[in-house]
Order: sequence, then C-alpha cells, then structure tokens
Amino acid sequence: MIQVFLVRVLLFPVSLLYGIGILIRNGLYKTGVLREISFNIPVIGVGNLTLGGAGKTPHIEYLIRLLSPYLQIATLSRGYKRKTKGFRLVKPGDNALDVGDEPLQYFLKYPKVVVAVSESRSIGIPFLLEKAPSTQVILLDDSYQHLSVKPHLNILLTEYDRPYSEDFLLPVGRLREWRNGADRADVIIVSKCPENLSNAEISEWSDRLNIKSDQKIFFSKYVYGPLYHIIDGHRVTLSSFDSIILLTAIANEEYLMKYITANIANVQTMIFEDHHMFSPHEISLLKLTFDQIPEERKAIITTEKDATRLALHHEFILNRKLPIYILPLKVEFLGDDGPGFNALMKQQLLEFKH
Repeated sequence: MIQVFLVRVLLFPVSLLYGIGILIRNGLYKTGVLREISFNIPVIGVGNLTLGGAGKTPHIEYLIRLLSPYLQIATLSRGYKRKTKGFRLVKPGDNALDVGDEPLQYFLKYPKVVVAVSESRSIGIPFLLEKAPSTQVILLDDSYQHLSVKPHLNILLTEYDRPYSEDFLLPVGRLREWRNGADRADVIIVSKCPENLSNAEISEWSDRLNIKSDQKIFFSKYVYGPLYHIIDGHRVTLSSFDSIILLTAIANEEYLMKYITANIANVQTMIFEDHHMFSPHEISLLKLTFDQIPEERKAIITTEKDATRLALHHEFILNRKLPIYILPLKVEFLGDDGPGFNALMKQQLLEFKH
C-alpha cells in the first residue's frame, strides 16, 4: 500500500503535465481555434472519461437493437490494434487483424448494420456517408475525447464501482481528461450496477457525479446469456461444468470474474491486456492447461469480444476439439430507466435539426 502511494506521488507531476496538455487542447476547441464539425444526420457518441471497461460495446449494441428496426444504422470505430490503416468498411471475410475486435463483433452480430473503422472520426464520417449514403444514424464508438466531431447526442459511461468522480488523471489514475469533461455529456449512464438500487442511492449518484440540470442520468446492468460453442454454436449453461478456464483480454474482467466464480467453484484464469491478440504459443499453452484439469465436465469460457480474436486460431481449435464456449452479455436498464432512455433516444432523433 505504501509502495502504491509512493508511486502515485512520483507520478503526480506527470499527471499534471498531461492535464495541462488536455486543458490546452480542449481550450482550443472551446475558443474556436480548432473547429468542431457537425453533420446533417444524427451522430450519437458513446464514450467515457476513463480507460476502457465501462461497457461501451454492449451499450452500442443496445442502441443498435433499439434503433435498427426503424432506421439504417452505421457504427464508426477506431479499430484498435488492427493492422490496416485509414477508412475501411467491414466486409465478409474480414478478421480482427483487418478491422479490430469490437467492429468485427458488431458486424458479425448485426449484419444489416454498416460497420466502419477510421482513426479519424471527422475524416471517417464523410467516407462512410459516401460508401453508405442510406445511413440515417451514426453511432461513434469510444468518441468522447475526439472533439473534432460534434455529436448530436453525447453519452458518457461510468462504472458503478469506479466512478470518474473518484478518479484522477493518467498515469496516477485512470482518467483520460479532467473530471469536468463530463459537462459535455447530454446523457450519463452508470453501468454495471447491482440489481436493486434504492431511490436514496439513485439520488446520491446525481450529487456524486455533479449532474447538471440539462443532463440526464440512467442506470444499467449486465445480463449474461447461455454459453454457446465457438465453432458450432451449441448452447449450454454454466452449471454444465465443474471446472473451467476463463480466457479473456478485456479492459476490466472483475465483473465477469464475480459472475463466473458465483456459479463455478473451480476457475483457472488466463488474463491478458485489453485487445490482446492471442499468439499460437498461448493457444497451445491453453490446450496444455486444459488437458491437465482432472474434472471430466470442463470447458474454456471466453467473451464475444475475445472470440473475434480467437477466430484467428480457428483451425487449431477445431482440430484439437477445444471446448471453447462464449459467454454473451447485453445491457439492460434498471426499473423505469429502460423506457425513459428509449423515449429520450427517439425524441432526440425526431427533433434532430442540422
């Protein structure tokens, strides 16, 4: 504990320098020296103030499910850790190295949605509209710090267990920018909430996050579905197994671990950094570790995002008959927040004016 404190003290000047840089950058946009670009169709940005793990991907998917029955939706992401450059539409046959894991996940789950990647959102949107002119709404993934584009609606996520209001700037903490960056948000969602929040606690969160009068706050949770096999899609429940290996490379696996260990007693883990591209050696080590588990009812469990990167080792998994199962999740809102959030999204789109 003392060592952690000392490290933070030593890093504090670095955080201040980083924060000054952010203030200058944001100030240039605020004064108009750097210009924000707006577009003649609704653009909804989803992001957070901290490093990953707040649930951007499942919340983007919630918006896709909500809006795609009525509108032609497109998503635009950076495509983190892809090997390609520039603007690219995700197409059949692409893999995680081509487009990144999250865009590939959107494409595979929602084939009617246009999915694109571009390092620059301001450059990517015109290309997207040129390639997919029927697009009616664009969802920007992880866009909160990309001030070159002015979204019609800015959605900010914060984790229930790690709110931005109790964090500090990188590298001392996990904040990408100062806490008052939250003032740009139109909607703030507290994600990964427990099932039941009292009205008193909900009221406390408005003060805790310093919610402004023109901002709306909502509360969401994760809901996990049945496991399905990575090759043939066969569905099973967690109770089918006595022992598992949890293989994952996501930003924050704590919530997932809590769910897994509450349902299975014997859990081994192979945890990597977010977006990690699994190597052949690591997949071979996974097979060796799995073979050493004595229980008969055993499996390997991973996430949908990790599965897009594991697909690069499809032949090995198929030939070795590795029982890898994917644990899907989706976002649900607590109580009346679901209808309230849905109504707000539809109202914002109906009232959109360029």
